[in-house]
Amino acid sequence: MTTPRALVVEDSPEFMMICRHLLEKEGFEVVPAGDGQEAVAQAQKQRPEIAILDLGLPDFDGIEVCRQIRQFTDAYIIMVTGRTDELDKVVGLSVGADDYVTKPFSPRELAARIQAMRRRPRATVQARREAVREYGDLRIDLEVREVSRTGAVIELTKIEFDLLDLLSSAPRRTFTRPQLLEHVWGDNFFGDDHIIDVHVGNLRRKLGESASAPRHIRTLRGVGYRFEP
Repeated sequence: MTTPRALVVEDSPEFMMICRHLLEKEGFEVVPAGDGQEAVAQAQKQRPEIAILDLGLPDFDGIEVCRQIRQFTDAYIIMVTGRTDELDKVVGLSVGADDYVTKPFSPRELAARIQAMRRRPRATVQARREAVREYGDLRIDLEVREVSRTGAVIELTKIEFDLLDLLSSAPRRTFTRPQLLEHVWGDNFFGDDHIIDVHVGNLRRKLGESASAPRHIRTLRGVGYRFEP
């Protein structure tokens, strides 16, 4: 069996050592990268299953590195930031990160997030009644995990696709926050459940709609979300 790889992008030797110890304990082969340029090169060469990416890098901004990596890999990406600005987190998630942690954090928290990600059910391995869903000019291809509108492909992150998959699987059914969290993150979710709002907001934006003028994704205040065909 091939050992899964984890890319750790961090210029701090101390943090790199902590991540290496944790990831090797979880069964990963660690691929280190000290800056953004090396991170992109290693991601292309090594094809990691998981990438842990610090926002504060010596050459590129971590958000730009995340954007570049996401163009050619579907690895789980966890962004690490020492800043508390919510905008960093929102922007990071919008360019393809799957989760984020804020320094300082416990190694146990990071390990739990990684374990939850790896247990997350994937739409491509679940039995489906149909391979393609079409709602007007919106086309959702479950087989290849691709979404398009009027023929133009819309680039979604794993979490955004999984949310759209669940919501569109039962049009007009309201899904609660706990149901959405369980579907996307599994049983061991750690953090603020408002992360759902961030991902839904990014999904809406990419679909060309907004909370004030929703076309497909409707908000039920205090309850959750539903998909309108």
